Amino acid sequence: MKIYTRTGDDGTTGLFGGPRVSKDHIRIEAYGTVDELNSVLGMVRSALPRPTPGHFFGAEITSEGAPIEMAPTPKTTTQLMDVWLDRIQSELFDLGADLATPMDTKVKITRFPVIAITRLEEEIDAFDESIEPLKAFILPGGHAASSALHLARTVCRRAERRVITLSETESINSACLIYLNRLSDALFTAARWINHEFGVEEPTWVPTKTT
Repeated sequence: MKIYTRTGDDGTTGLFGGPRVSKDHIRIEAYGTVDELNSVLGMVRSALPRPTPGHFFGAEITSEGAPIEMAPTPKTTTQLMDVWLDRIQSELFDLGADLATPMDTKVKITRFPVIAITRLEEEIDAFDESIEPLKAFILPGGHAASSALHLARTVCRRAERRVITLSETESINSACLIYLNRLSDALFTAARWINHEFGVEEPTWVPTKTT
């Protein structure tokens, strides 16, 4: 299958199970921003330090070639975050597909599930339990992966705003909007967790004095 189709040369694109619309249509802007967020999360994963070989789950191989049972070593911070982000990226694809499909379409698709929101809330609580309570406004920064998570958080907020705008004129699955709202909180907490796990001090906001 060719990457280019030429069908969009007139500035339009087709919705799944729906009509062709302008490429700057608010629906396209909404799920396009979700796609942008997904790309930033890929950058976050690339910014994570690679685990040291030998620190993964698995059995050790003896000289005779037979595996011996071992107690699994704890998963590293990188592994935990990478697995979590992998799932979030997949969920964002599901969410984008939902936004790309008008609610009144006759095409049957699986709409984005509410259970994904509940799971995110539980994960936010888990991240939050591991870090110090906020005592000041923090600045994006610290570990490279933490900085990238803050960038993802701001793109997530923009995606949320675009979906709100879409919802003002068209029907949407409300779970998409709620999920993006929770995800921005999750990315903020995850950014703080990364700095905590790698022992990097969080930069804090010091208001500029005018006198």
